[in-house]
Amino acid sequence: MARIYVVSDSTADLSNKQIEKYNLNIVPLTISFGDELYTDGIDLTPSEFYKKLSASSQLPKTSQPSPEALRQIYDKIASEDDTILSIHVSGKLSGTLSSAETAATMVSSKVIPVDSLNASQGVARSVLIAAEAIRRNMPLDKILNITDKSIKNTFSVFAVDTLEFLQRNGRIGKAASLLGSMLQLKPILYADPEGMVAVYDKVRGRSKIIPNLVAAALKNVKSDKPVNLSVVHTNAEDKAELLLTELKKHYEIVDLYVGQVGPAIGTHIGPGAISLMIQPAFDVLLNKE
Repeated sequence: MARIYVVSDSTADLSNKQIEKYNLNIVPLTISFGDELYTDGIDLTPSEFYKKLSASSQLPKTSQPSPEALRQIYDKIASEDDTILSIHVSGKLSGTLSSAETAATMVSSKVIPVDSLNASQGVARSVLIAAEAIRRNMPLDKILNITDKSIKNTFSVFAVDTLEFLQRNGRIGKAASLLGSMLQLKPILYADPEGMVAVYDKVRGRSKIIPNLVAAALKNVKSDKPVNLSVVHTNAEDKAELLLTELKKHYEIVDLYVGQVGPAIGTHIGPGAISLMIQPAFDVLLNKE
């Protein structure tokens, strides 16, 4: 019997619990500190990464997985009659999607590369929606439909302590206009509909960051129906807990994840960042026009 599988990459920051629940397949990115190379999530944990980041004089860099690395995963999990949904970090932020598109031409199984237009748990949210649709034995067209709804209805917004990491790693996107004008202002950034990092708002002072993030969530995802929510951070657990406490005042949360951003994304946003990724819950998405 033909089966449907989901593949993603380590930028999704999927937890071991999420991966095991849905038997997901993850291809890692490579992190380099000078000549030192690490495999994201395998020989470099988030905690180890942030210790190295604070101690290193060099900014780390990331390398996308090769088409061959993805081909090996595809061939390992699927046979000729099977289908693979390969859901990845925004193609505007990484070449991982391009690697998946190339790898799809190298295997006998049907591979459908999908651009999540997002990063970190913003990717994970659409991966988990697709995986839940598969678990419910939905047909492929319905799985693709609800995955597309997830991508279009997942809102990701974040606040960074500094724009330095985004700038120096070339991921600043539409937020470049903020450079040189950020003295007392704190940027609120988001993944825009094109999958780019863009400016959502600017606030004066750290105390206004969490209220602004909550307001952004409420504006973009209605609070009258259940939601799935991820709150993630880069070595800023206390701020993440405060953000979650405020969000719980407004939303009925069906599926919740709280955790660290991994090295692949942490490289680009630096320490001290907090973010939320929110979407309508599965059954709400299912009935959404």
